[in-house]
Amino acid sequence: MPALDLSSSAVDLTRTICDIPSVSGDEASLADAIEAAVRDLEHLDFYRDGDTIVVRTAFGRAQRVVIAGHIDTVPINDNVPTRDVEIDGAPYLWGRGTVDMKAGVAVQLKLAAELTDARVDLTWMWYDHEEVDADLNGLTRLARTRPDLFEGDFAILGEPSNGTVEGGCNGNLRAIVRTRGVRAHSARAWIGENAIHAAAPVLQRLADYRPREVPVDGLVYREGLNAVRVNGGVAGNVIPDLCEIEVNYRFAPSVSGAGAEQHVREVFEGFEVDVIDVAEGARPGLDAALAQEFVLAVGAEPRPKYGWTDVARFSALGVPAVNYGPGDPMLAHHDEERVALSQIEDVERGLRSWLTTH
Repeated sequence: MPALDLSSSAVDLTRTICDIPSVSGDEASLADAIEAAVRDLEHLDFYRDGDTIVVRTAFGRAQRVVIAGHIDTVPINDNVPTRDVEIDGAPYLWGRGTVDMKAGVAVQLKLAAELTDARVDLTWMWYDHEEVDADLNGLTRLARTRPDLFEGDFAILGEPSNGTVEGGCNGNLRAIVRTRGVRAHSARAWIGENAIHAAAPVLQRLADYRPREVPVDGLVYREGLNAVRVNGGVAGNVIPDLCEIEVNYRFAPSVSGAGAEQHVREVFEGFEVDVIDVAEGARPGLDAALAQEFVLAVGAEPRPKYGWTDVARFSALGVPAVNYGPGDPMLAHHDEERVALSQIEDVERGLRSWLTTH
């Protein structure tokens, strides 16, 4: 396993990290490499829980900033090892994890090693299992075992944001809408009731649905309500007695999880609805003094984060949080995932300048 040279450039460090496979559930090798790189740095206190690693400064500053990034990726699809490519004359690094979110992790690791006299105390978190169920997430586990490590005045998630600041995030709800019928032989269909046919009004409601655009603390969040999976059918000669439509609702951070559930039940009134997962959103967090200083320092125009990220965990703990990292979020999980080298350098420069300007 290659060692992580934290004295190398953030771009070179991104290459090394991306070439260490770490699909969710297989993060141990990368976590071991990170531990070897940061464990003995004198200005950092070290803690590891499973494949989640936390290091903290104790400078005695009046404020503390938490900066976090996940080390896992979605499955590889012939896009590792990384390679350098050029698009419209600009250099990019192509490969799984370059956008989501190992370029951000590389910047964080480099700064964690080099910022020995920052203007604030710093907590750096690199965690596992972000791309899978929330109950497996390293931050879920850490919040249960060491909630004190989340204490801070402001938090930054290195999620891809095109090198700008994305405030808060939408909430996320998943539900199953069911229609039921009566099984019968398909040669005598009139004896049964077809549950798949009965699902047509559900799909029509989704087709007719117009998502809201909701202003929250100066940013406008776009919602979405979509069918993401349909299950039904017994055999090629059987009228089905059950059809399940999985629905995903992305809701504005001004809406509570309970409010989101109520909305979904109203949309599908008259049908059986089973809510299977709800993750609260996070308000932008831009009204905090440190957040305003940060936005000004990096020269960014804040935008809303449409997808759910772990900023919501910090928001729920009363810590305002934003997303700030290299990479186009539209390319996250894409087989052509790639990050502009200039964005890696810009994000490193922005964080370094803000954290070292006294």
